[in-house]
Amino acid sequence: MNDETQLKEAVDYVEDEAFTFEGYQVVRGEFFSHVFEPSFTFNNYKVQVNTACIKRLPDFDYVQILVNPDTKKLAVRPCQEDERDSFRWCSATAKRTPKQITCRMFFAKVISLMNWNSNYRYKLLGKLIKSGDELLFVFDLNSAEIYQRAIKDDGKVKTSRTATFPEEWKNQFGLPVEEHKSNIQVNTFNGYAVFGLQEESKKSSKQPEQSEPVQVEQEETYEQFSLAGTTNSGY
Repeated sequence: MNDETQLKEAVDYVEDEAFTFEGYQVVRGEFFSHVFEPSFTFNNYKVQVNTACIKRLPDFDYVQILVNPDTKKLAVRPCQEDERDSFRWCSATAKRTPKQITCRMFFAKVISLMNWNSNYRYKLLGKLIKSGDELLFVFDLNSAEIYQRAIKDDGKVKTSRTATFPEEWKNQFGLPVEEHKSNIQVNTFNGYAVFGLQEESKKSSKQPEQSEPVQVEQEETYEQFSLAGTTNSGY
């Protein structure tokens, strides 16, 4: 008995040789509930992953952020503490929880790159992929969920609980099947930039040091920047 015969006996299905994927669109994951999916959030000059990211890589406390300004992709790459531009993405407690990182310069660069509104909250859904021997999360900046803020009559700021999406998604469910297949292929380091997010200790009274000049690594195909973060100043 071959595998096809065993499958047909186990599952009741109808043969349809005429079926094709032509005309079908893969419905975007953003349209479904995704509490347990990896996400990356930009909000009030801070960035943060969610608990799903932390749980999927339990052996790593430090990461680097990579950005490809051409394809508008963002990657979170697990690394060791002593690697350049690494930062802690979770708490140092027994129960690891996501850590908010204040990063005004990085936040501003992404807002400028994507022409976003700095007063809104942007949430990206991603996937854990393997490239070579490395695991990393990849997020599409073009596919951000947008949570708008508005000022009420009493002067208080209200954040919408309902996400809005890019205008071009309005009349589609998602990408055509073939385009969807080609879009999930990622070339990890080609064109990516690594951003160092160094959050100052809130207990420190020292003045922030001047950011170092931009340096370009010669051994890789990506640019590497050292961007100093700032403390939380009430935003």
